[in-house]
Amino acid sequence: MTFTSTNPATGETLGEYPAHPPAQIEAKLARAADTATRWRRTPIAERAAMVARLAELLDAEKDRLGRMMTLEMGKPVRAAVEEAAKCATACRYYAEHGPRFMADEPVPDPDHRSFIAYDPLGVVLAVMPWNFPFWQAIRFMAPAFVAGNVGLLKHASNVPQCAMELEALVRRAGAPEGVFQTLLIPSDAVAGVLADPRVAAATLTGSEGAGSSVASIAGKQLKKTVLELGGSDPFIVMPSADLDRAIETAVRARTINNGQSCIAAKRFIVHTDVYDRFLDGFAAGMRALKVGDPLDPSTQLGPLATAKLADELEAQVRASVEAGARVVCGGTRDRPGTAWFPATVLADIPERAPAFRDELFGPVGCVFRARDAADAIRLANATRFGLGASVWTTVAEEQEHFARAIDSGTVFVNDMVVSDPRFPFGGVKASGYGRELSAVGMREFTNVKTVRIRTAGGSHGGRTE
Repeated sequence: MTFTSTNPATGETLGEYPAHPPAQIEAKLARAADTATRWRRTPIAERAAMVARLAELLDAEKDRLGRMMTLEMGKPVRAAVEEAAKCATACRYYAEHGPRFMADEPVPDPDHRSFIAYDPLGVVLAVMPWNFPFWQAIRFMAPAFVAGNVGLLKHASNVPQCAMELEALVRRAGAPEGVFQTLLIPSDAVAGVLADPRVAAATLTGSEGAGSSVASIAGKQLKKTVLELGGSDPFIVMPSADLDRAIETAVRARTINNGQSCIAAKRFIVHTDVYDRFLDGFAAGMRALKVGDPLDPSTQLGPLATAKLADELEAQVRASVEAGARVVCGGTRDRPGTAWFPATVLADIPERAPAFRDELFGPVGCVFRARDAADAIRLANATRFGLGASVWTTVAEEQEHFARAIDSGTVFVNDMVVSDPRFPFGGVKASGYGRELSAVGMREFTNVKTVRIRTAGGSHGGRTE
């Protein structure tokens, strides 16, 4: 098998890379297992220093790395450079705060010296997607490395250059060989790697199907998993909202990364009192986006990552229209057979339409009318997903009510949903389980160990359960 790197904007083949044969996979597994035993004993200050050096490389080379991402998966180059810079920020965050997150936590105990310890699990397999080819990997790697784990990366098949570059950057940052390795393997080879006893756990960002498959395999092996899956994030607009700012943010929130983000706003739920004004402004903003060469810094919307993804999105839009949805703008590809898809707005969407039920992974905004706050919450929760949500209201009681009532891992009020290394990130329902980022995410791949050392003269009493 060969992995082909293709520029989605032009269809040009950038390179072809042979899959790793079984002998090479075995060698990488053996190296990872051997390194894990030594890396966990490396002082945490040294592990953190390596991650700090990785941050320096990411910052210094963000323009080169951004161009690589753009060429390989089509995101606007300004966003790609910002992604590399965000990766550097996350590395610095864990280099600075990781040792404190991993420190023993004393527990008051009169007759014992008691504490909670956080021990690394060992080799963690990361199955990562193409949409944020550096960020998705780094947000796992940085905390895992400082915690004392080592990583194996099975990246998406259409971003092999980014996958190999990540491994090279970690080695250049001074990590011992085996701390982080890329596996160029097809999806059907993941099961064998995950079942290997040398692999302790897995993390996956991707589709529901991929998450279910990995969770099933890991479950049979009794291995820990963290899953960040799809999202159909609501963006609720109430009458008190700053409507101009909400509309401007809605356009950005729907088209971030060419619309290919799990936490991009996808369902715009608007109170009936401001529905018409929002719909008109939102559609105008989507029409005004500059579409073009993603290497042009002024471009706001580039192609999807592959022509196949554009075909799938087109089919979802067509089926939604056939079910009764109305096209307000866009909806028809100017260049069939390519990765390009226009900024699109749908309205009057019936519940039987894919645009109501499913995640649309591309620049398609779906607008719904809500009678009141209760109806908005009903629509927001009428999905199998629960990743993020954005709510626009200046009424304090509504802010609190929406934040508590929406079923999602994240709620932003009067702002766009983003991930941030300071805060836990993840979802509920079909959006997955477990958390990345923050101290909570860092500890996902640790053994949370209780230690109680009875002091001299301490009592032998206590409950036994």
